Amino acid sequence: MSAPHKEPPPSCAIVIFGANGDLTKRLIIPALYNLARAGNLPEQLALIGVDHNDRTSAQWQGALRDFLAQSLAKGGGGAIDDKLWNPIAEDMTFLKGDFEKDETYKQLGDLLADLDKKRNLGGNVLFYMAVADRFFGPIAGKLGEAGLVRQDQGGFRRLIVEKPFGHDLESAKALNACLLKYLKEEQIYRIDHFLGKETVQNIMALRFANGLFEPIWNRDRIDHVQITVAENIGIEGRGNFYEKTGALRDMVPNHLFQLVAMTAMEPPVSFDAEDIRAKKAEMFKAVHALTLGDVVRGQYDSGVVAGQQVAAYRKEENVAPDSNIETFVAMRVLIENWRWAGVPFYLRTGKRLAARSTEIAIRFKRAPYALFRETPVEELDADWLILRVQPDESIRLRFNAKRPGPAMALESVAMEFKYKDWFHQAPAVGYETLIYDCLIGDATLFQRADQVEAAWGVVEPVLKGWANTSPRHFPNYNAGSEGPSAANDLLARDGRSWRTIK
Repeated sequence: MSAPHKEPPPSCAIVIFGANGDLTKRLIIPALYNLARAGNLPEQLALIGVDHNDRTSAQWQGALRDFLAQSLAKGGGGAIDDKLWNPIAEDMTFLKGDFEKDETYKQLGDLLADLDKKRNLGGNVLFYMAVADRFFGPIAGKLGEAGLVRQDQGGFRRLIVEKPFGHDLESAKALNACLLKYLKEEQIYRIDHFLGKETVQNIMALRFANGLFEPIWNRDRIDHVQITVAENIGIEGRGNFYEKTGALRDMVPNHLFQLVAMTAMEPPVSFDAEDIRAKKAEMFKAVHALTLGDVVRGQYDSGVVAGQQVAAYRKEENVAPDSNIETFVAMRVLIENWRWAGVPFYLRTGKRLAARSTEIAIRFKRAPYALFRETPVEELDADWLILRVQPDESIRLRFNAKRPGPAMALESVAMEFKYKDWFHQAPAVGYETLIYDCLIGDATLFQRADQVEAAWGVVEPVLKGWANTSPRHFPNYNAGSEGPSAANDLLARDGRSWRTIK
């Protein structure tokens, strides 16, 4: 979460399209509550919820309070603090409206003008599209046509866009063109909740603020990098969505590639948002074009996860019985620049795997063996730097040490830093920093148009190749396993192996 010493952002209105949706209940409202706890909400804040449901403002506020109370109790966060919640709830207004009708935006404009006068909001508005991606273009267009995103009145007008940002390169370009027709790039905040994780943000601090790491963060000292985003859950009733999306579209151009960018980007000249985002875009442009031989796809069968028998993907609700949609993808990525030439980045993500785990594992090259030639050391383990993003945010350094005793026997040991032990973090859902940054106008952690298109450009050859070839032997991994055997072969041909998912 944002540091408590920061000044509160300017007074503003936040308009949430999809006010009754899952994203609003699970993430946006809890994040705002946690920002209030940290003293990082605007002094004057108006919350406007827009959705098609027929309900009053009091009913909307009550439903969100009930859900927040349940979430806090389930997560061990205690009861709602009314001193924090009541000011938020008092500022909630619900507007029933169709996202694609002009009348909705006329009513919204009138409501914003009225609230701005009453609460002296300075003309500042943050629009949040917490809706299905098919509404991104229509909502942006209607806001533009209604004049609601113009910044000629002195205040800011910003738009948060959730993922998926396009389904391929062509649709990403089309969406960018639609948004940029009505808004400037500086007004658009393409959000990826992975970048709200403290461990992900800390990659820049780890690399650039420590003389210990930056000199060895290159091809001279690093053998390869493994990035894993593993989930032990299935598709959670989202069959209709997943059948159109699959693991690659859902996770790779956004979540996984954001982790790659933070790990591999060149040092920026400053921590200014544009300097950082420019370096990320440069990194994507240096990625070697992928071929089908660089990528493995899989689909889960039935199996046992956490002691429970679970169904195969093809048996899930709203999934075709002969579906060829992938629930797992692994790939070998090469970055052709001076820092990373010859250093493979191995990426994998999947559903129904052995455990829930997100980590960036950096393997350093082995030390020379000569010194230990006459000792009982059979194999000198390589050193690892492991950045754990979830479930427990931590940084671990594995290295070799002498085991006690008369013989020169080595053992791999670990030093570990855990965020919760050192900083005693307040409860967070991962959106606090991102929403706060939107409010203050800091775009550092958000994707720029060229970065989005460059990321889709990397996977475009794979998407086209898969469209013309059917996968063989689907399903090809059991639920509760570490994925298909072909993913192991991907590394084995380079003389390497995956870290265990745990």
